[in-house]
Amino acid sequence: MYGELALTTRTSSDTFVEFERVQKSYDGETLVVKDLNLTMPKGEFLTMLGPSGSGKTTCLMMLAGFETATHGEIKLDGRPINNIPPHKRGIGMVFQNYALFPHMTIAENLSFPLEVRKIGKSDREAKIKRALDMVEMGAFGGRRPAQLSGGQQQRVALARALVFEPELVLMDEPLGALDKQLREKMQFEITRLAHELGITVVYVTHDQTEALTMSDRVAVFNDGVIQQLAPPDELYEQPANSFVAQFIGENNTLEGEVQEIRDGIAVVRLDDGGLIDCKPVNVSRPGERTRVSIRPERVEFNKSRLQKGVHTLKAEVMEFIYMGDIFRTRVRVAGNDEFIIKTRNAPDQVRLEPGAQIEIGWLPEDCRALDA
Repeated sequence: MYGELALTTRTSSDTFVEFERVQKSYDGETLVVKDLNLTMPKGEFLTMLGPSGSGKTTCLMMLAGFETATHGEIKLDGRPINNIPPHKRGIGMVFQNYALFPHMTIAENLSFPLEVRKIGKSDREAKIKRALDMVEMGAFGGRRPAQLSGGQQQRVALARALVFEPELVLMDEPLGALDKQLREKMQFEITRLAHELGITVVYVTHDQTEALTMSDRVAVFNDGVIQQLAPPDELYEQPANSFVAQFIGENNTLEGEVQEIRDGIAVVRLDDGGLIDCKPVNVSRPGERTRVSIRPERVEFNKSRLQKGVHTLKAEVMEFIYMGDIFRTRVRVAGNDEFIIKTRNAPDQVRLEPGAQIEIGWLPEDCRALDA
């Protein structure tokens, strides 16, 4: 349902990858992917994001040809590919475990997909050199995978996926085995290469930061369904439902009931009796239960910064943590002991002690009344 609603309207000529009412079941009863409708234009970097078992990797494997759709059709550049074997789809693949041949040199690993495509020796050598130079591994062609670090092996795996100049590259958790610093560097490298070469990328991860920093659009999966498909900033600032709000970034929630909806504002009475104004997203009438969503950086407690006319709530400070560029304050408010406030480290920022009684507030447009 959400997958169909969230799709950006595109002309058919603009579509390069298309899933049309695709379903997948392994046992004939339980659907791992449910009625997926998804289109991608050429040159887009799309990330499939979601928890384990949400269906994202199954979608990638169906696109690659390693899994067969139970129902529906998958098209590449307007051509149905359901019955085309993986090696004839012309798709590059990068996996978390690199999947390099250990008995071959790096140059031989890159040569393999070119030999399969019957490309001549001189052309092969030129393409191998270009691909290795692209990932800054030009001096390592004579080494074997065991002589390289994890990060170097992943660069080689990326070069092998790009060496035959595919229009579509699929990546399944490719940076999961790398340490944080190297992972961040590779995120930048992959994004840069994708945009420079103009290739289309479908990237699977459960790492939300990776998805937000690398993607043109992100498809958030849960229970075999796309919950929301949108650019990263829209996904974070305007989550379509409670699952997306909780899964993407840090998020505060308060439980309550809708009192009235007027002029694009939902008045919500929280379970502790307090009233707040919110943007109605998944609510439509008074009496509905709702889960209110507010991002930690949108909450303010400095009186000088609280705007007039904004509802404020009384809160008790539970914890105040210095984190360098920001302060992270945990408070108890409206029955929630895990309500987080993030404030930048500024000269006028108040430092709080546990037990302090404060008032907190936020703008109504930063507060979203979602499904309960």
